[in-house]
Amino acid sequence: MRRRTGLAATAAVAATAVTAGVLMIGRDGQGADAKAGKSATPPATTTINRTDLVQSKTVDGRLDYAQRRTVKSPVEGTVTKAGEVDREVRMGQRLYERDARPITLMYGPTPAFRDMKVGDRGPDVLQLERNLRDLGFGAGLYIDTRYDKNTEAAVKKWQKSLGIENPSGSVGQGDVVFQPGPVRVVSADAALADRIGPAQAVLTVASTKPVVRADLDRTDTALTRSGTQVEVALGSGKTVRGKVSGTVNTPASGEAGNPGRDGITVEVALDGGGSAVSAEDPKATVSVTFVSESRTDVLVVPVEAVVALRGENGGYGLKILENGGSRMVRVETGMTADGRIEVSGSGLADGMTVETARP
Repeated sequence: MRRRTGLAATAAVAATAVTAGVLMIGRDGQGADAKAGKSATPPATTTINRTDLVQSKTVDGRLDYAQRRTVKSPVEGTVTKAGEVDREVRMGQRLYERDARPITLMYGPTPAFRDMKVGDRGPDVLQLERNLRDLGFGAGLYIDTRYDKNTEAAVKKWQKSLGIENPSGSVGQGDVVFQPGPVRVVSADAALADRIGPAQAVLTVASTKPVVRADLDRTDTALTRSGTQVEVALGSGKTVRGKVSGTVNTPASGEAGNPGRDGITVEVALDGGGSAVSAEDPKATVSVTFVSESRTDVLVVPVEAVVALRGENGGYGLKILENGGSRMVRVETGMTADGRIEVSGSGLADGMTVETARP
């Protein structure tokens, strides 16, 4: 995996590092060269600029869908029709078939954890009734947590629409799969004629919301914070913005596309949602730039221009060149990025000429 990392040292470390081999200023404000006489070689110069600084890291990523999760059958059986990969499944549609019986998607946060029949009460019954109503089988159905004769009648109508012979009016455990909303089938983990049961994944599904996933090192934990700004360069050349929405569990180390036990897979939600990637090749690699820190409208110079001040107070300074002479100005240093460092201090201005170390 390619990684291109922006300069991420702290300002103090960066400024200290540039002191090796550069002018050290004494308490009287004069350097060694000044005491020995003027150098025959004119000093190298640069200018103070007002701009934005951004610390970033760029890695490869891939288009995917949010909130992956597995679907298991709570009862044993045989797959008589496998799930269709990349298919979008909505309320009332079939996810797969078990023992020639369609396993149907319905919406709701509570998983289907039992058989449901007349006399039962609970949030799963409430979910079932809401789905039956929204699918058009709720005539005369009062939506509540009680499974009554009207619920049974609505279930029979629904089962008949699925082609089930001799509809029972009760819902067997595993006959429906409750999910928060529409899902996309990511993989069919059980093939036609496979035996399935509670310990085996039948499908892997995800939401229909496209995201970008990228692998970072464990040392990049700061970049995985929810809300971290991201820019994504798509295969088409278009650039879209997004934010880190969270991290996801990754397969065991060594599996394809996984950075290993020391890596973190980050999920990025794109501004604009699905429309941002609607025409993109889903298999193309994308370039993901994480912005860890930024400063806007600040004064910056190359790090080589900052000198360490010796003496009682220490600190850092810039040698300002003006009117044929020079003066040392004490500065406070800030963020560094791409070989530049943020500086502030009394009398500093955009465009000023400063002395810098020769490369």
